[in-house]
Amino acid sequence: MKNILVTGALGQIGTELVSALRQKYGEDHVIASDLRVLENHPISQGKNFEILDVMDYERFKYVAKRYEVDTIIHLAALLSAVAEAFPKRAWEINMTGLVNGLEVARELNLQFFTPSSIGAFGPNTPKINTPQVTIQRPSSMYGVTKVAGELLCDYYFTKFGVDTRSMRFPGLISYVSLPGGGTTDYAVDIFYEALRKGNYECFLSADTRLDMMYMDDAVQAVIDLNEAEGSRLLNRNAYNVSGMSITPAELAKAIQEEIPAFEISYKIDPVRQGIADSWPDQIDCQSAKDEWGFNPQYTLESTVKEMLSQLNKKLFVAVE
Repeated sequence: MKNILVTGALGQIGTELVSALRQKYGEDHVIASDLRVLENHPISQGKNFEILDVMDYERFKYVAKRYEVDTIIHLAALLSAVAEAFPKRAWEINMTGLVNGLEVARELNLQFFTPSSIGAFGPNTPKINTPQVTIQRPSSMYGVTKVAGELLCDYYFTKFGVDTRSMRFPGLISYVSLPGGGTTDYAVDIFYEALRKGNYECFLSADTRLDMMYMDDAVQAVIDLNEAEGSRLLNRNAYNVSGMSITPAELAKAIQEEIPAFEISYKIDPVRQGIADSWPDQIDCQSAKDEWGFNPQYTLESTVKEMLSQLNKKLFVAVE
């Protein structure tokens, strides 16, 4: 890679991915973009940032040509809970933005990465050891856009030779930026509330099992997949990836190992619970391991320790 354009760079993934990419490839070689500027945000206030609405194809192409990028990392999208609240808008943003990015990649002969999600699976998908290739009939608009996105990326690869790559992200756990409307947001919110209040009211049931991954592992996975030799990628759109499979009760118990007084209660959000119930309990990541060396480092226990340590510094409170 020489020059990389990241869309949706101010989101939960983009904030940390841009920093990691710039550390690896140099600040001048990573162009961050988003729909708006955020006050005091180091990425939008810094060098090589462009305002880019991915719905605007001409602007998309202009930015890619201006910086002579050879890779697009397309993160701009509405997430699961927000997408379910605004399904038409989610389809427009998630699909038109994706098609625009793929067209820019086709015209300029660029490598193209966009994340899919475990939301691409549905209630008829096998829930245990979910295979890399299996039935995908999601029941949410977010999932529909992700399945359509996987198929579009396959189409651009086979029809036009665009080097498309993707992975199905599980819930992502990070202390750097707040989540943006996903079904797995509880796994981030719980740490803030544990430190601020000593208790948390969870919007999913105690036994809702979902795949999760610590953000450092997710960022490294994106870098590794984009650097992988293309000839090895048999399932390029998109790979199952995960770091752990956990329930809210298991996460709460791990936090109680560090903060014994922490308490959790449950007030179910029917929309997000319904989405979560349609997703797998645990996915099979063997294809990603075999084809490009996916190797997550963070367990539940190490994730909890790191999150509490980093948020303790960020929030200036003491863990007792």
